[in-house]
Amino acid sequence: MQRVIVGLSGGVDSSVAAYVLKQQGYDVIGLFMKNWHDTSVTISNECPWLEDSNDAMLVAEKLGIPFQVVDLSEQYKEKIVDYMFAEYKVGRTPNPDVLCNREIKFDVFMNIALELGADFVATGHYCRKSEKEIDGKKVFQLLAGKDDNKDQSYFLCQLSQEQLAKSLFPIGEMTKPEVRKIALELDLVTAEKKDSQGLCFIGKVKLPDFLQAQLKPKEGSIVRISSEAEILHPEIPTFKNKEAELAFNAKAPEYQISDGKIVGKHQGAHYFTVGQRKGLAVGGMKEPLYVIGTDVKDNIIYTGEGNQHPGLYRKALFISSSDIHWIRKDLSLNAGETMEVLARIRYRQPLQKAILHRFTKGLYIEFEKQQSAITQGQFAAWYIEDELIGSGVIS
Repeated sequence: MQRVIVGLSGGVDSSVAAYVLKQQGYDVIGLFMKNWHDTSVTISNECPWLEDSNDAMLVAEKLGIPFQVVDLSEQYKEKIVDYMFAEYKVGRTPNPDVLCNREIKFDVFMNIALELGADFVATGHYCRKSEKEIDGKKVFQLLAGKDDNKDQSYFLCQLSQEQLAKSLFPIGEMTKPEVRKIALELDLVTAEKKDSQGLCFIGKVKLPDFLQAQLKPKEGSIVRISSEAEILHPEIPTFKNKEAELAFNAKAPEYQISDGKIVGKHQGAHYFTVGQRKGLAVGGMKEPLYVIGTDVKDNIIYTGEGNQHPGLYRKALFISSSDIHWIRKDLSLNAGETMEVLARIRYRQPLQKAILHRFTKGLYIEFEKQQSAITQGQFAAWYIEDELIGSGVIS
């Protein structure tokens, strides 16, 4: 019997994943990751780790599998939380879930599992794994989950071949309603539990509170930029080559206060992200304001009226060489090469037609249609049909 260690999170997805593996004849062990101690920034009556670990234990008991808790809070703080603070401080918006998978679940946690004699690590992600042989070598593929509504392949966009080789995704072929149905039939305590919406494994965290723990509030101006502003309608130069054209299309405008009008105050530019609408608390406009740019150095937020504001849209984005990651290294591009792909710049965004252009300095993604709220620090992921083949940090 091959041994599988399941990351039991206390949710319905990982509970059913453990059940499916047991049915398939694996020797299954449940492990709960405790990643956070500080209750001052969690909404403690909503999904604190204690309740989750308790639910995970009850599921393990019901399924008749061994269970234990591992404390990874030190590694989580160092690899995820400190990184998040550093990114927000310089005005970028990190994605803690993608990082948590790369650095914690499929690295620190996976190593613990392998030390415990596991052949594989399994999670309740809605995605699928496949393999094929290329030039006599086994190559692993990360495929979108069967449930279009719940596909979570994006969150695993930074995994490597080595990590995929040791991973199993038992519910990737199922839909969420099917998963809930199995849990109800088994009378699992997690059957009707709501999906957690907090930071990966911390529980439901109030992000502003979480950030304020480290980044002190500091009053600054909210500036409204008119959709007619000159800076949003620059003269298009003659480009000497494709790289120059892509660089022009990927560049975000560098706003000044003089480009618009001060309409309110905020408590810190580093709490805001491009595309954000909530938390601005500025009234008197025909349409809601959206953040179109942040300047953390001078502590200014630039906003535009309505979700069609030209300041929200761009046709291309850039990923520098050091931030490009290929799950399928055999498909990676060399300088001067291009590839037609489907890409997304955030979880649950419908896949968009795009072309990858590889240059010495990095990679441009040129979209067929303009994209809203391309955000520095987030991950862009690219697919061929339903296979995720690579990703990178938007620069």
